[in-house]
Amino acid sequence: MNSRNASSEIGTIVTGKASLPNPYIGRFAPSPTGPLHFGSLLAAVASFLEARKHGGQWLLRVEDIDPPREQPGATDAILTALDAFGFEWDGPVTYQSDSRSDHDAAVQSLAAAGKLYRCGCSRRDLAAAPRGSLGIIYPGTCRDGSNTAEAAHRVLTDDEPIVFEDRLQGEQSQRLESESGDFVVLRRDNLIAYQLAVVVDDYLQGITEVVRGIDLMDSTPRQLWLQRLLGYPAPVYCHIPVVVNEQGQKLSKSHGATGVSFERKSTTLVAALELLGQGPPRDLHTGSLTEIWAWARVNWNIDVLEGVTEIAAGLHALAGNENGLS
Repeated sequence: MNSRNASSEIGTIVTGKASLPNPYIGRFAPSPTGPLHFGSLLAAVASFLEARKHGGQWLLRVEDIDPPREQPGATDAILTALDAFGFEWDGPVTYQSDSRSDHDAAVQSLAAAGKLYRCGCSRRDLAAAPRGSLGIIYPGTCRDGSNTAEAAHRVLTDDEPIVFEDRLQGEQSQRLESESGDFVVLRRDNLIAYQLAVVVDDYLQGITEVVRGIDLMDSTPRQLWLQRLLGYPAPVYCHIPVVVNEQGQKLSKSHGATGVSFERKSTTLVAALELLGQGPPRDLHTGSLTEIWAWARVNWNIDVLEGVTEIAAGLHALAGNENGLS
């Protein structure tokens, strides 16, 4: 995805300068593919404090729509960790799987509008296809139809630029057809794809701002495209930098990040605030969670992260090896 000036071409999706609506509704939406690691904790802290700064709600949604990738006990482990670190969410925890009927209705709406087609391509069929930031750039092989017994459903795209203003990363642009390709919204195993599920659920919950890691920013144009096709309003997007290890790899489960430790919760929470550029005072390391959150609510300023795309873990005071940061 490129940073660029907004296009005036017909058909271009352009969102204006990011401004926050009132009332504010934010969310944190972890996937139960493992315990809460330090990188996810950063996203939770940022989204929580931004919601509280604006006097808004902070919703907690478990994105449990991919059973083959989910780990037994991961949901309980994530909720336990968030509670242990003192997060306070508004309303009950919601589960993406409970919205399946709404996801199916969105698929039917796209199909009725002529925006979907069956795709029988296997990974082997697409082995020679070009790749982009989101993986394979689908070449449109099945746009004229597929007679395979098992098929995914892809949404049609075009090559007009989708331009949006990210609150931290500035103006972004992506041409879906050439940079991403038509993408799957219903998998061949009949599971709803992430891109559609997150758009439908954000709409159902009235989410007004999405604060999340920059590793998901390249997905935003796909979500804006679906919002346009479904007639949904677009939330404001705010992508925070990701933490990288000494090898420049994103802190994630795939690169060995383990669950956050409960042994030194105050130290870990203060480390998160340090990595997010908030400059907590030194004596806060010995404070209680209540004292740390009280300081953070008063002093939170997400604007210090403007234009920052990654944070080197080794440059900051961290909570130790148990958080997978060294």
